[in-house]
This record gives sequence, structure tokens and C-alpha cells, in this order.
Amino acid sequence: MTNPLEPLTEGWERALAIVAHPDDLEFGAAAAIARWTDQGKRITYCLVTSGEAGIDSMPPEQTRGVREEEQRASAAVVGVHDVEFLGFPDGIIEYGVPLRRALTMVIRQHRPEIVITNNFRDTWDGAVMLNQSDHIATGRATLDAVRDAGNRWVFTDQLSDGLEPWGGVQQVWCSGSPDAKHAVDVTDTFARGVESLRAHDAYIRGLGDGAFDPEEFLDGMGRATGTRLGTRHAAQFEVFPLTLF
Repeated sequence: MTNPLEPLTEGWERALAIVAHPDDLEFGAAAAIARWTDQGKRITYCLVTSGEAGIDSMPPEQTRGVREEEQRASAAVVGVHDVEFLGFPDGIIEYGVPLRRALTMVIRQHRPEIVITNNFRDTWDGAVMLNQSDHIATGRATLDAVRDAGNRWVFTDQLSDGLEPWGGVQQVWCSGSPDAKHAVDVTDTFARGVESLRAHDAYIRGLGDGAFDPEEFLDGMGRATGTRLGTRHAAQFEVFPLTLF
């Protein structure tokens, strides 16, 4: 029997979503983000890459602009208007100090209470459906950067012109993790989640034969998660409570 999921806490005001690629948030989390922006919460997107290696038929220099434009349009559907791109190379993100440094800077600038990222486990299903190395590196660096951001003796060169350490992140939420024990009801915002994924039109058309249906895909995931939460549709997250050290 599948274990039930616990509701996420919603007593916060500011969140920062850090993921590797345009479309990462739309494959599951976007409907939840629409719910939270409807509540008046402020959410910022930070994309580590511009997804420039994501369309086989289009050269990266062209793809970069297309995917950035699609991501901004997609974010607007769910009420997010602050979208940043860090410019790391798509497909070859490396976990390490440069990535931690860049993410620490973003966290210190935006001072979120909640940080949202993508599944960084080895698989999507806890078994054989392999995750991508970009997702794994970004998620693990995000966890470390949250702690780095609160330590004034880490990346001290950032602490100038009024920028201060930020140790106010309460939790990191990883969307789509096979180890998720929490979820949020997205029944009322499910359609906007679908629309936000459809906004990645060039990327979706580049996936293959045109058989991919965003609504069908998200409905399958959302209903399965909703069954565990006791709702029609839900989005699942693995929750990491944070301490500085």
C-alpha cells in the first residue's frame, strides 16, 4: 500500500526556485507555484543554464534565446515575473565551489524563506529511471549554498555594498523526488501548470514525433500524487529542514 503524503507548510512569504534548465519546474512544480503566487507569495526563478543544449535541431546560440523567452512566458503563466539565468553550460554542470558560490550569491540577494529545487536523487522512481547529472549537481549545490549563504565566513567577497549573510531559509523542497513525503493540493491550479509547460513550445516540439501531451503527462503524475494526499491533483516534494552547520 502506498504511504500517504503530508501537506506542506504554507506559512511563508518568499521563495526562490533554483533548477538546472528551462522546463524543469514545469514538469511537476509549476501548478504548486501558481497556488502560492495566488496566495500573494513572492517567488523568484533562478535557472543555472539557459537550456541551450536541449533542442537537437537548433544550434545552442539560437536555442539559448528561444528557451529563455519560453521560460519567461511560462513563469508569467503561474505568476512569476522575476526570472534569472546564471549562464552555466547546459549538459555539463559540475558540482563544486563555482556553482556553490553563484547560488550563494543569489540566495543572499533574494533572502528566501523557502528554496525550491528539483529532484537530485539518482533516479526518478527510486529504481531504474535515471536522473540527469545536471539535476543532481544543481540540487546538491543548492542544499550546500543555502548553508553557505548564512555563514559570513564563506564567500566573504560577496559581503559588500550592503549585502549580508542570509540564514533565514527554513526548508529546501525538492520537486519530483522518489523520496517525497510531502505534497500540496494543486487541483485548482492544475490547468495553469499545464499551460506553463505548453509555453515551452519549441522544446516540446524538439522532443521527437509530436506524441508528447503535456496535459496527459502532468495528469498522470498529479492524480497519482493526489491519491496519496487525498485530493484530485497534487505535487510532491522531498523536504529538507535546514540548520546552518
